Amino acid sequence: MFPRPIQQSSPAAQWLYKLALPLALILWLFPLIGVAITSVRPASDLAQGNYFGIPSYLAFENYSNVFRNTPMGQYILNSFIVTIPTVIGAVSLSLMTGFALAVYKFKANLLLFFLFVAGNFVPFQILMVPVRDMTLNLGMYNTWYGLALFHIAFQTGFCTLFMRNFIKALPFELIEAARVEGVAEWRIFWFIVLPLMRPAIAALSVLIFTFIWNDFFWATVLTTSPETQPITAGLSSLNGQWVAAWHLVSAGSILAALPPVLMFFLMQKHFIAGLTLGAVK
Repeated sequence: MFPRPIQQSSPAAQWLYKLALPLALILWLFPLIGVAITSVRPASDLAQGNYFGIPSYLAFENYSNVFRNTPMGQYILNSFIVTIPTVIGAVSLSLMTGFALAVYKFKANLLLFFLFVAGNFVPFQILMVPVRDMTLNLGMYNTWYGLALFHIAFQTGFCTLFMRNFIKALPFELIEAARVEGVAEWRIFWFIVLPLMRPAIAALSVLIFTFIWNDFFWATVLTTSPETQPITAGLSSLNGQWVAAWHLVSAGSILAALPPVLMFFLMQKHFIAGLTLGAVK
C-alpha cells in the first residue's frame, strides 16, 4: 500500500535513485534558473541573440531599471492592496461559516456545505464574461476593490471547506462544557474555538496569499490600467508590440516571486502545523 523506503531497495535501485534525483531536480529548476540568469543578462546580449549562453557581464542594474523604467512599484503595491484584503476577508468569512457548519445541526447543513464545495468545481473560465459584465454594471471594473471582492467570493468556498473540516476535528466536549457554564455562542467562538484554529488560519492565509498574488487570469480580465493592475498582469505589459524587454520581465518576475516565498518561510512553522494537525491520532 505504501512505497517502500529506498534504503530497503537493492543497491542498483539505490544507485539509479541517487542518479535520477539530481537530474530531476535540475530539470524542475531549469526554467527558474533560466529566468534568474536572464534577469542579470544585459540587453546587448539579448539584442545579439545570446539567450542561453553565458552573459557577457552581470547586469544587476536590471533590478533598479525595472523600477526606474516601468511602473513596477505601483504593480507591487496594487498586488498588496488586492491580496491582503482578500486574505482577511476570505479567512474571516470562512471562520464563521466553518464554525456554523461544523457546530450547529440543522436540516440544510449538509446541503449548504455541498454548495460551498461545489463552487470549487466550477471552471472559473466560464465566469469570465458574466463577472466582467457584472463589474461593469456595478461600476467596479478596473478597480482594486472589484478584483478583491471577486477573489473573496470565489475563495470563500475552499476556505469554508478547510475550516469546517478543521473545526470538526476539534474536541466537541470543549464547546459542550462552555455551554453548560452558560457561555454565549459568540464567546465560545471567540475565546475557545478561535485560539485553537491559529495553525489552520496561518496555513490557509499562506495558501490564499499565494493563490491571489500569483493570479494572472482575473488580473488581466478585471483590470486594464497600471493604476489598478497587480504585478502578474503588469509584467505582461512590459513587452511592447515591437520590443521585448525580457531582461526587465525576468527581473520583475524574480521580484514578484519574493513576497509569497518570504511569507511561507516566515510562517513555515505554523503552515506545516496547520496542514498536519489531526493527521496522527
